[in-house]
Amino acid sequence: MNKQLTIWNLISHSLHQQIPVTLLYVLESSGSSPGRQGFFMAVNALGEMSGSIGGGIMEHRFVEMAKIKLTQDRSTMIRKQVHDKTAGKNSSGMICSGEQSILLYLLKPEDLTTIQNIISLLEKNQNGTLILSPNRIQFNESVPCKDYEFVMHTDEDWFYKEKIGYKNLLSIIGGGHCSLAFSQLMSQMDFYIKVYDQRPNLKTMLENKKAHEKHVIADYTELNHLISPGNNHYVVIMTFGYRTDDIALRALLHKEFRYLGLLGSKAKIKKMFEEYKKENFSEDHLQRIYTPIGIPIKSQTTEEIAISIAAEIIRVKNSHLS
Repeated sequence: MNKQLTIWNLISHSLHQQIPVTLLYVLESSGSSPGRQGFFMAVNALGEMSGSIGGGIMEHRFVEMAKIKLTQDRSTMIRKQVHDKTAGKNSSGMICSGEQSILLYLLKPEDLTTIQNIISLLEKNQNGTLILSPNRIQFNESVPCKDYEFVMHTDEDWFYKEKIGYKNLLSIIGGGHCSLAFSQLMSQMDFYIKVYDQRPNLKTMLENKKAHEKHVIADYTELNHLISPGNNHYVVIMTFGYRTDDIALRALLHKEFRYLGLLGSKAKIKKMFEEYKKENFSEDHLQRIYTPIGIPIKSQTTEEIAISIAAEIIRVKNSHLS
């Protein structure tokens, strides 16, 4: 189940049972803050919890604060948390350098319709917009341009918008053993996963329960029409051979992706690139390909290969973070 769904389901269950529940949300973060913008969790009056705002002693303190607010001070509050022991009473007690602004919002029975709409959208693997503001939580099905947006004028005049649902799309070209291991690993992160292969009834495709979509296509040239470019789109080519890798790469090479990676031996990749250069392929396009794919950890097994590729993709995805 989508991790976001687990949190919203706890909130829904609590509200249906008339159990007070607090939403904790990281509205912004900077530096080496353990909780990043968009991290969130729910805590109800029975002590049930789901999600995380960064863990450690900082999260423990906020959970305790949320429990107190459920029984005493029931107002909405934004607390700026500084992660620096020299910051005095505002310090989280953690030695990492950074800050995060955390919202504590006591959910109300009238919020239940909004929560149900969010759950319905997440169950369909769709995207929408979550809007938080003083004393209000809203949702609509339009998809925002930005993944996150936080604007604060005063304590009583601010808003937070977030694209909810999967923020990143991962297309895996090839449904073999590496694809199966890679799908299983990436399913634990914020990626909507599609797998494409030419081989019908392929055992590893049938065994892949983590991909959200599996497509058997007649020819990898079809990828030109099936796969759209995008800044949140990550593509990994790992078909069963040189010829199919070449066809898949040619179909996608002219498109702009956040990440385009090719699995294969150095000898194979060298041969492919020499051929592309003879055909006057754009050097800019060739330079954008991540290959040999993955970080160099001398991977041997399919699981190790999956880890090395995942690490490289996460590094690219998070490259903008301070």
